[in-house]
Amino acid sequence: MNASFPRILTLLRKEKGISQKKVAADLQISQALLSHYEKGIRECGLDFVVRVADYYGVSCDYLLGRTADKSGTMIAVEEIPDDDPAIQDKRMQGGVLPVLNKKLIMNSLQILFDLLQKCNNKALTTEVSNSLIQMTYVAFREIYAANPHNPKAMFSAADCLYLPAALASAGNSAAKAGALARGHAVDGAPGVEAERLPAILPDDLTAQYPLFANSLLTLLRTAEKNL
Repeated sequence: MNASFPRILTLLRKEKGISQKKVAADLQISQALLSHYEKGIRECGLDFVVRVADYYGVSCDYLLGRTADKSGTMIAVEEIPDDDPAIQDKRMQGGVLPVLNKKLIMNSLQILFDLLQKCNNKALTTEVSNSLIQMTYVAFREIYAANPHNPKAMFSAADCLYLPAALASAGNSAAKAGALARGHAVDGAPGVEAERLPAILPDDLTAQYPLFANSLLTLLRTAEKNL
């Protein structure tokens, strides 16, 4: 059985706030067997996967960790919205600072990914993206884990291992990105061609990205103050 299944099976039950005893009774199996399934001690058959999917109203693909969408939708890049209308700045709590920092980061990323597009190097984009993904994961997981009532089954990486592993992954990807940007081959992938590297001067940034340049420059100054 897929390694994600026990974690997701547990997460769905805890999200619903249902006891193992009730779920086991509803699914017509023993509580001990359900416990083994949730812990990954025993593997279930496909019939049980289908029953669980129907019980929780999710897809089998979600149960098996093949998609993060409970309906089983495999979202394409062009379908990802630029901004989530359900999360408006005016609804954010905690004052002005979260709103300002969100815009600071989002505007800076607009420039960063435009520069990556100009470099036209898939490996570079992948490594930069992975570094950002890992750091976002760390920040979210730390906030999520601070509330002991949030189900731990949300994550598969162990509490004692995830932080150093994620930080190492982010740093490794950043180092690879630097090597690729300098034209070096990394893991068999070619580096960026010299003629593809964009010339970047503060005045050029302001001219090319009038809506976003100030955000990026502010972010750079803030980051160096924190070093």
